[in-house]
Amino acid sequence: MAATVTLKLTQDELEILSDALEADMEGYLEAAKEARGRNNAREEVATFTEAAERIQGVLTKVQALVEE
Repeated sequence: MAATVTLKLTQDELEILSDALEADMEGYLEAAKEARGRNNAREEVATFTEAAERIQGVLTKVQALVEE
């Protein structure tokens, strides 16, 4: 299991982090879409999709803190 880290950020920093995660996630989703277009890229699709899902999990946590 990964270690838990405590990080203190301002609301502005949380919003910056949220925006960056969204952009990164969109990049992985686009890469998965492009990989689907190449019929022999199932492994790439799975890798990019998994990365996007993991980023979404972190993004959800950060967005919850932004809304507080």
